[in-house]
Amino acid sequence: MREIFDRVEEFGITKIETEVDIDIEKEKKLYPWLFSVFIKVDAKDENSAGFENFLETKESLIIALEYEARAIYAGMRVVDGWSELYFYAKESKNLDSVVSNMLRDNYYKYETSVVKDTKWDFYHKNLSPSDLEFLNIESSKIIFLLKEEGDDLSIAREVEHYASFDTATQKDRFIQKALDNGFRFKDDISSEEFEHGVALVKEHNLMQESVDSIIKELYDLAKSEHGYYELWSTTLAQEAK
Repeated sequence: MREIFDRVEEFGITKIETEVDIDIEKEKKLYPWLFSVFIKVDAKDENSAGFENFLETKESLIIALEYEARAIYAGMRVVDGWSELYFYAKESKNLDSVVSNMLRDNYYKYETSVVKDTKWDFYHKNLSPSDLEFLNIESSKIIFLLKEEGDDLSIAREVEHYASFDTATQKDRFIQKALDNGFRFKDDISSEEFEHGVALVKEHNLMQESVDSIIKELYDLAKSEHGYYELWSTTLAQEAK
């Protein structure tokens, strides 16, 4: 399964697509070569001319490298007008020839490189979402579903946020910090995995930037008490017409 998210880096925001269902411990033993394909096309601009053609070419390249060169697609980064595609391969040979056969007739400017990466360090550092980024990915899916239902995301409403802890003391300290930051206690909750959970409430809109900011705030507060922030839920502020 592929996930897409934005990462804030020193030079700006990088859009990243990554395969998140790869069994790293299994595959890194079989696919030690990191193969990179840099294509001169900005995949952030979905309305640009040739974008659909690029998507078709990209998928064809992924399939070709998988079947002709035994390579696994790991993900893509979009940086400064270049779409950087990354693969892990069993062998370093035959990779360039597959790319050349796919791209030479499409008149793309491209570059390739292959290096040994037996621990998949590049994937872990540059493609795999962090815990906070993964929370933002899941949150974006909730926002998308609400928008599909006709919700006006700009309308503030009560939003429940959840966190879990290993001990009651950790939970109580977290609650106090959250109260100091404008949240309200709603209920104690428990699950099979965590006995000490809490539901907090705060009124806010569901615009992406606002939600991402609140998620980071609660994620940091929960982490400071060795706990886990577990996303949010709410109701429609405006029914679909």
